[in-house]
Amino acid sequence: MRCSLKGRFKKDFQLKKSKLYAVDIAAVGDEVEFEMNQDGTGVISEVFERRNYLSRKAPKIKGASHRGERLEQIIAANIDNLFIINSTVEPKFNNRLLDRIIVAGESASLEIYLVINKMDLRSDDYILAWIDLYQELGYHVIPSSAVTNEGLDEIRNHLQGAKSLFWGQSGVGKSSLFNELFAHLNFRIGEISQWHMKGKHTTVTSIMEKIDENTFIIDTPGIREIDPYGIRKEDLGHYFREFTPFIENCKYSSCTHYHEPGCAVIEAVEQEKIPIERYESYLNILNTVEQDMNF
Repeated sequence: MRCSLKGRFKKDFQLKKSKLYAVDIAAVGDEVEFEMNQDGTGVISEVFERRNYLSRKAPKIKGASHRGERLEQIIAANIDNLFIINSTVEPKFNNRLLDRIIVAGESASLEIYLVINKMDLRSDDYILAWIDLYQELGYHVIPSSAVTNEGLDEIRNHLQGAKSLFWGQSGVGKSSLFNELFAHLNFRIGEISQWHMKGKHTTVTSIMEKIDENTFIIDTPGIREIDPYGIRKEDLGHYFREFTPFIENCKYSSCTHYHEPGCAVIEAVEQEKIPIERYESYLNILNTVEQDMNF
């Protein structure tokens, strides 16, 4: 049902729009109250408090220059599970993007599932090593293929009775998985560009589909980058599970685990108790985290 926002929301909308902000007053998964118009459309009069939400820094809008123009973009609200889809090839496995989405999911306290798709195209030691790494960190890792149906039953079982969001890079095969899982939904399948091997965007907005009375899935646009929102540098380490046993032993409570003397996390990396690949991801994210989120 197509709905617009009631007039009282317009002041906030115009204020943000005038400053080149991305605006998300109502998002997929929000619970709202609306009034019907005679033409069959609706007007949203109330957006109820969210129990949780997944977000990122809004992509920079053309013409924006200073950091205050990067606000929060709500991806979806009131969700239970986050399924992060990565592929073995076409596009190639991307642990840096995966770790960024994991941080966003951890900061929203979501149940996280890592789906490694297109196992029919590549399942060598390189891919198996990544699967082992994330399993050892305690994540649910599901190798999958829409061609061989590997992993589909496991995905389906975790969806039951929950509201689940699927997120990942363009071209990783979300729509193909959906078409095998729920053929009646008929998701569009995008072609992969042979020139740059990045998927062309086929989903232009987040869409929630009802599977049964208590089961919902949310399909999101494919992304090429993500900056987690609202995380301070001294807090980022708490969203890397393997840091947890060591953080409390750092010399400084505000340690960023980058250059400080007496850092137990750096020591753990040097002793190979923390995977170097994950620590490099941490440093990469640290470079994009705002020190002060009070714009």
